[in-house]
Amino acid sequence: MKRFLTFPRLAMLFAGVFGLSIIGVFAIQSYWVAPGKRCEAAGKWYDMDNRICAQPISIAEITGRPIGVSRAEASAEKNRELVKIENEIARRLRR
Repeated sequence: MKRFLTFPRLAMLFAGVFGLSIIGVFAIQSYWVAPGKRCEAAGKWYDMDNRICAQPISIAEITGRPIGVSRAEASAEKNRELVKIENEIARRLRR
């Protein structure tokens, strides 16, 4: 009686599965990992979930506050500006 899973067939099956695994590892490396490394080498941020390479934005660009100025200092300065504006409006209304 001949068996279906003889040693040569098992060896070919193992070689095929091993080959597909190696191809899968290289595909993952080139599709997910390599773009992330290139992006980070360029000084950007890489999102692995969405595969997006994004330029980081400085908090100073978002808030409009100069670099090196604390949040409390910037808030105090804006409050002083608002008081000046309110005083100017009150002065104009008194005329």
